[in-house]
Amino acid sequence: MADEAEHLASLRLIRSPRIGPVTYRQLIARFGSAPAALDALPALALRGGGAAPSIADAATARRELAAVARLGARHVFLSDPDYPPLLAELENAPPALIVRGDIALLARPCVAMVGARNASAAACRFARQLAQGLGEAGATIVSGLARGIDTAAHHGSLASGTVGVIASGIDIAFPPENGELQEAVARQGLLIAEQPVGAEPLARHFPARNRIIAGLAQGTVVVEAAPRSGSLITARIAAEAGREVMAVPGSPLDPRAQGCNLLIREGATLVQDVHDILEMIRPIDPRAVRAPVAGFGAEPPDKPDAAGRSRIEDLLGPVAVPVDELIRQSGLPAAAVQLVLLELELAGRLERHAGGRVSLR
Repeated sequence: MADEAEHLASLRLIRSPRIGPVTYRQLIARFGSAPAALDALPALALRGGGAAPSIADAATARRELAAVARLGARHVFLSDPDYPPLLAELENAPPALIVRGDIALLARPCVAMVGARNASAAACRFARQLAQGLGEAGATIVSGLARGIDTAAHHGSLASGTVGVIASGIDIAFPPENGELQEAVARQGLLIAEQPVGAEPLARHFPARNRIIAGLAQGTVVVEAAPRSGSLITARIAAEAGREVMAVPGSPLDPRAQGCNLLIREGATLVQDVHDILEMIRPIDPRAVRAPVAGFGAEPPDKPDAAGRSRIEDLLGPVAVPVDELIRQSGLPAAAVQLVLLELELAGRLERHAGGRVSLR
């Protein structure tokens, strides 16, 4: 029953406005549990100079849990023992995943494979062969169930174990023509969604989906990608997380190869066959892996006074600034700065940006 209460409170917390993955993690770190964090929200927002966010009610959370169960899926929370440990390494790891299928596939070495939706026939064939070879070697392929390279990667690894991460609710197939493939992935592999049941695949959901793909894998392979594509976003997230980035080279005359060639020029590993990938995802020494920061613990002691709060607010403005810079310029402990930012965000006055940057709304 204790787990059920914690799960219900966790779901209410993450489904509440102004509470994203980073804020969720900080709340749990400060208050030790989701129920305690829920109780603390009004006071935090008041200190931040605004009204408390509208907290998702328990009945709505229970309906979501029931709807997911009816679909043969379940929630996996950041505090659960079977939450993917590599994904938990990300600062903005999803507090809750909705999964359908065999989550044990994530215990194997995982390789993300992404690329162009309008990929060439040759690239799709090569992606399928790579995925099949990696699967036969004991690796799990992670991709996004999109057209082109994603589809080829899933087809190549369906028999050995494949993981599909989608940008919609777990009950919605996108693109529609991949409906049968998505169902096969759920039955034979693992299907993962961050969005609640019924959520449509909106444009803003895809970068969030990409961070899950990169976060689950020891390395990301890009097979055909244009510059500024979603595939390159996934590769960048992987690099920032300290994971391997690999790319398949292509003709300089083909715009679809420009992104991969750019990655290789910037230091990504050139991939010509399965062995190139296997060499890069050899088992990681456990001593080099940071323990997942689930965020459960006592409240940090550092609490800023009025002058400290004012100093931090004065340093903020409409231009996004790194949190590390705020800590340096304010001269305050990191925990104190994070508390003020948390209060401002819950009050609706702060916006978080990629790369650990923040700005005033």
